[in-house]
Amino acid sequence: MKGYPNDLYILAFDHRGTLTKGLLGVEARPPEKEEVLRVSEMKNIIFEGFLSAKEKGISGGDPAILVDEQFGIDVQKKAIENGIKFAAPVEKSGQSIFDFEYGEDFGEKINEVGADFIKILVRWNPDDEEEAREIQGSRIKTLSDWIIDNEKKFLLEFLVPATEEQLETVDGDQARYDAEIRPNLAVKVVEEMRERGADPDIWKIEGLDTKEDCEKIAESIKNGGREDVIAVVLGRGANDEKVNEWLRAGSSVDGYKGFAIGRSIFWESLKGWHEGSKSREEAVEEIANSYLGFISVYQSGS
Repeated sequence: MKGYPNDLYILAFDHRGTLTKGLLGVEARPPEKEEVLRVSEMKNIIFEGFLSAKEKGISGGDPAILVDEQFGIDVQKKAIENGIKFAAPVEKSGQSIFDFEYGEDFGEKINEVGADFIKILVRWNPDDEEEAREIQGSRIKTLSDWIIDNEKKFLLEFLVPATEEQLETVDGDQARYDAEIRPNLAVKVVEEMRERGADPDIWKIEGLDTKEDCEKIAESIKNGGREDVIAVVLGRGANDEKVNEWLRAGSSVDGYKGFAIGRSIFWESLKGWHEGSKSREEAVEEIANSYLGFISVYQSGS
């Protein structure tokens, strides 16, 4: 059956290029061995924060993580050993057009990793070139069909980057685009992806400012006999105030069941540890408390 029955509180740290570029300054080349180890250690710190939060107590939903194999294979193994639900990405990092990290062998890799949820990130705007949407739609359908045939759970994250023309209509103001234009575009993206064969269990949705906008998304993802399909709120690296606004908007909407938040939880803590201004223990506890804080906001709706 499509969908997921419980609230999901996903601590997302499948970031790859974001960490190597943003914290290590590695851009025009693959990371070297020591740099890979450094990023892997960051993943372990985030995971330790997650474990600390679990020890403090999480109820009312399923705590889970989203972590990649490239830098987080140790964390994936520890998650399996400890019975922790985890999602794993199968997309190439940083691509404008979605493609598989492991090419045609994606199914073999999915089985090898053993994740509870299979995740992809797609950039899609209804005003994009038709060819780009056709290519992405075909690839998403290939994955979606495989997941259904192999009885896995599918987590689909999409971003709706503004076109130049769309930004011009709001005088280049990204905040106005997010509030005035993106909500309706997001509904269209869901419809277009579904028409092309995308059939996820969980939609990872960029934060929306109002309950009404969340309701439109919820209605769209449930159309066509998909009553148990859910949406989770994406943090997008925003500050706590903005993320909390998005969590409150979604928390009371039927069809929204939790969140998948990453940088907003761990970025400043990891940056402090990497630069030497915070101890490992301080970083771990900050991450745990931030994660628990977002759970509290989502559950209370205030």
